[in-house]
Amino acid sequence: MKIGQVVKSVAGRDKGNLLVVTANRPEGLFVADGKARPLERAKLKNQKHIMITGYCLKENEYCTNRALRSALRQLNANEMNAERGQKNV
Repeated sequence: MKIGQVVKSVAGRDKGNLLVVTANRPEGLFVADGKARPLERAKLKNQKHIMITGYCLKENEYCTNRALRSALRQLNANEMNAERGQKNV
């Protein structure tokens, strides 16, 4: 798993939320969302409890909590629009 990779939580309180990987350790991944989990206080998450989304953020898109929230909000909106398009077909 690469740093900057966008993942979706599939277990825990943050289930369904988009998060970005900030560090990769043998015991798990550190993830942040810029709001509930700011970059300074990233959460250690078990790799079994996340799903890879296929998106990867550039370093300047997650260098601050504000930039991270903005990037994740945009990705979340794109994902919601894609789901709506599939349901209408």
